[in-house]
Amino acid sequence: MSSAGKSATVKSSLDRFFKLTQRKTNTKTEILAGITTFLTMSYIIFVNPSILADAGIPKEAALAATIYGSVFCTLLMALWANFPVAVAPGMGLNAFFTYTVVLGAGLSWQTALGAVFISGVAFFLLTVTGVRQKIVDGVPPLLKSSISVGIGLFIAFIGLKNSGIVVSNKDTFVSLGKITETGPLLALFGLLVASYLMAKKKKGALLISILLTTVAAMITGFIDYPQTLKDVASFSLPSLSETFLAMDLKGAFAYGILSILFSFTIVELFDNLATLIGLSRKAGLADENGKIENLDRALQADAVGTMASAAMGGTVMNAYVENATGISEGGRTGLTALTAGVLFFLTLFFAPLIAFVPSVATAPILILVGALMLSEIKAIGFEDYTDVIPAFLTIILMPLTFSIAQGLAFGFISYTILKLMTGKHKDLHWMMYLISIAFIINFIWGSH
Repeated sequence: MSSAGKSATVKSSLDRFFKLTQRKTNTKTEILAGITTFLTMSYIIFVNPSILADAGIPKEAALAATIYGSVFCTLLMALWANFPVAVAPGMGLNAFFTYTVVLGAGLSWQTALGAVFISGVAFFLLTVTGVRQKIVDGVPPLLKSSISVGIGLFIAFIGLKNSGIVVSNKDTFVSLGKITETGPLLALFGLLVASYLMAKKKKGALLISILLTTVAAMITGFIDYPQTLKDVASFSLPSLSETFLAMDLKGAFAYGILSILFSFTIVELFDNLATLIGLSRKAGLADENGKIENLDRALQADAVGTMASAAMGGTVMNAYVENATGISEGGRTGLTALTAGVLFFLTLFFAPLIAFVPSVATAPILILVGALMLSEIKAIGFEDYTDVIPAFLTIILMPLTFSIAQGLAFGFISYTILKLMTGKHKDLHWMMYLISIAFIINFIWGSH
């Protein structure tokens, strides 16, 4: 068979498997969309290992877990669900893992990985039984939006802290750092570059900012230059040996992880389901009745991906809103995700270079991701105080307590109590009672 004939056969096979013609797209469009998605999401390869390293996970293993987990879950989205959506460790949940569960609660990272695995099992069971949708439907849109805003502020606060722009102060708790020093100046440079490129709608804006800031750090002597080619690229893939199956399930159960599981589960439920629904509608995958083909498979892929991620040494997986860039370029099928997944895999060969990226280069990305999540505040109404106060407590207590879980708890409990006290119990879904009671029980247990 001629090369032209083989090419036609491959295109025909791709068309049938991914339903390209049915979804009014083609191979070229899907591949370009996948490249676009990868460019906008690839910053996670630099940011996530840095966050997990703060929890004590060896950075090489954290990098390997980030990439392998992203590849595995994205391929599930592509081949099982046929969704044009790439998946990676969720921003916010990785910060919760490190700064709340490990550093805040004092758990080992192995125990925290056990909690991630258990939450993945919980996601899967909630999905296949249909309970996942019921939980999401039972929580008012107000709190869903508040959760996104609060996590955004929490992530931004971590970015400001890691960059040295904000530092601890024994008198005022926090204060402005020495911003004329090299580290904070580099972070401000990266923030300015990323902001400019995003304003200009440049593809890969966050990735470009990370790379330019890293180069600037080398020029200023803040970090060392790569000395050899092996410092840049390698055919020796990063190892998972230090984290593979290192999760401590027994320790997670022994600790009593109700609050941790609740936080992982609730944030993942709202964030991932809302993102998947929004992206699939943008891709035109919803029918005239609003039903989305293979949404259940997409949610199952996410749950299985989270379990696999924990087994490798990574955190909860999530569909990224950045997928909207690839969908805007015409991505409509799993071929878009497949392309992004292949590109994620190829980054494994540049793992040595990634190790050179300093925290001042990734900190601006955390700040900007937090800023982007602030957009959800427009969905919060400010007329009813029984809405305003729970929203405020959810948002403000996440960064101030350095805990997503505490912000969630105060938000849910205050919403339920205020609605009951003001005779607005009709605004409460029965699921809100269960969630609020669970958080109250956790507060009581945690005080002993």
